[in-house]
Amino acid sequence: MSAEAGGAERDGDGQATPAVAAAPMLNVANLLTLSRLVLVPLFILALFTADGADPAWRYVATAVFAVAALTDRVDGWVARKYGLITDFGKIADPIADKALIGAALVGLSLLGELPWWVTIVIAVRELGVTLLRFWVIRYGVIPASRGGKAKTLAQVVAIGLYLLPLPDAAEPVRWALMGFALLLTVATGLDYVVRAVRLRAAA
Repeated sequence: MSAEAGGAERDGDGQATPAVAAAPMLNVANLLTLSRLVLVPLFILALFTADGADPAWRYVATAVFAVAALTDRVDGWVARKYGLITDFGKIADPIADKALIGAALVGLSLLGELPWWVTIVIAVRELGVTLLRFWVIRYGVIPASRGGKAKTLAQVVAIGLYLLPLPDAAEPVRWALMGFALLLTVATGLDYVVRAVRLRAAA
């Protein structure tokens, strides 16, 4: 009988240990992840109000973006602290990240504030990683790595600076942070390819 079926497991010394129940799919961590998806259309609405030229609405868009990005940090912490890690969360969390980041990048490019090639590079990487996850889903789930989390944080900070109605003097800082985010984006994308191939090979 498996541990999830309610029986007791035996440790290395033959002693009985309590069975650990699997975390339910509907939990606080996963609801936070889903809330991030819900905030995406609200963010887009705020960003394009007044054609993105109203500073007040740009602050609103930045605030919505920041709250949505914050849920990424909170849902992971909650899942780890309270044992709410699920396969659904491992897949939905990066998808929610990509939806938020993608909406911001495309929106900024449509407004002419961010070169399209930057958006395309990041979009291709994110789409590729998502396809890799589904390619190996029969053999296991590839969770977000530390490098992937660092990449997301760098993207969030860089995008946040582009969303804010800052003076032109801030442009070098914006570009420096976006360049760093791009380097992490490409490097972690290659890392996911290696991990996916190894997972398939091991299976």
